[in-house]
Amino acid sequence: MTVAAPWRAVQIAEATAGRLVAGKPEQRFNGIAIDSRTIKADDIFVAIRGETHDGHTFIADIISRGIKGAVVSQLLLKKLPVDQWQASGIVCIAVDETTAALGKLAAYHRRRAHASVVAITGSNGKTTTRKMTAAVLASKFKTLATKGNLNNEIGMPLTLLNLKPEHQWSVVELGMNHPGEIARLTAICQPDIGVITNIGPAHLEGVGSIEGVRDAKGELLEVMSSKATAVLNADNPYSVQLAEGCRQPTVRFGQTKDAQVRAESIDMQLEQTEFQLVLPSATFKLCLKTPGIFMVQNALAAAAVGFLAGLTADNIKAGLESFQPVHGRLNFHKLANDLTLIDDSYNANPESVQGAIQTLVALKQRHRGICVLGDMLELGAHADYLHRHIGSTVAQQSIDRLYVTGNFADAMAAGAREGGMAANSIIVGSKSELVNALVSELQSHDWILVKGSRGMRMETIVEEIINWLEPSNKPSAP
Repeated sequence: MTVAAPWRAVQIAEATAGRLVAGKPEQRFNGIAIDSRTIKADDIFVAIRGETHDGHTFIADIISRGIKGAVVSQLLLKKLPVDQWQASGIVCIAVDETTAALGKLAAYHRRRAHASVVAITGSNGKTTTRKMTAAVLASKFKTLATKGNLNNEIGMPLTLLNLKPEHQWSVVELGMNHPGEIARLTAICQPDIGVITNIGPAHLEGVGSIEGVRDAKGELLEVMSSKATAVLNADNPYSVQLAEGCRQPTVRFGQTKDAQVRAESIDMQLEQTEFQLVLPSATFKLCLKTPGIFMVQNALAAAAVGFLAGLTADNIKAGLESFQPVHGRLNFHKLANDLTLIDDSYNANPESVQGAIQTLVALKQRHRGICVLGDMLELGAHADYLHRHIGSTVAQQSIDRLYVTGNFADAMAAGAREGGMAANSIIVGSKSELVNALVSELQSHDWILVKGSRGMRMETIVEEIINWLEPSNKPSAP
């Protein structure tokens, strides 16, 4: 298996603007690691100081296991046995701040790698768009993509550090909670293509307003090279505002006629969506293995990247049609009594919840629709109003029953009542109380949507419902 380009100690010191305080400058390492449990014998350890763990406390253990080097904080240097390390040939590089040093190592490695980089951010759809984009690019190119939710100042650099000589493209996801984060991540990954999926009311606690979200996402455009290309949502007014001041060439995607990459004749069905994909160079029919208008938007962004990468219509079609939904993102479970459970529990903000509700309404047709909703987190001072608004949306969308849990469950319930939903159709309680109430009231052919922010762990409700209703999961009779 090919490894990433090796590192010399002097290179690591140069890349991090650090000092080599022990060991030989030409000592070589094959990788960069931050986890003492999975570090390999030829890796150098970067001691990250996190909220719950400080990597410096694990250095003695990894060196006793044969690791030959560590990147440490200058502030903690006096507490470390540097003289012993020098005598033993252990490399020690002191830096101002180890998380920043990890980013600098990733930026250095990105510059020496041969791959082009796509960076994806946005209020909704980052992970799905990243997976779709990787699938499109992988139809022709050797592609590296972010795994899981590694989209912050630690996770994103770790992805880039996995770039190997054979990689032609890398797709990274940029997350944020506060202003300045996207700028720092963009400076590290130096994208050739920057994608903003959309801009909506997410992370308001950290940025204050929807305009704050726009400006935070716009840091991608401010920092990336003027020679890079921006892929922006033509249907989103805040993205359009960014496009108007964008100094990079842009490709717009959406359903509006002025979008260069757009969807026409959308036909949403159970577990799939068909539409005409219009590119500047071709038009063809596409079938996604997932429903949802917002999934179409994600696919359009990925198709725009494929077009910019020079892929053919056949490549783009093959990549998008190979996409499988992310776990917890509009996953469908067909249960006993013709019940359909939609697991969209991965995360939630106001825009994504409204999109999921619209998908439920479109698919359930004449059958009953049920929403099981948890809190949308990180909304700050706007939280009460936005939860009330979602409750009102539920009431106005021909949803038959609403089950809510969390600190803002009462606000959502109040919004539903204000929107005209009968009080006896709204149930507020703990997750276990909701499940008990729900399974006792279900009727054949009901459709159930479960959604909430990551911190709410709404997937536990999904698991409980399946355990209650799926015959294969029930214990055998004695």
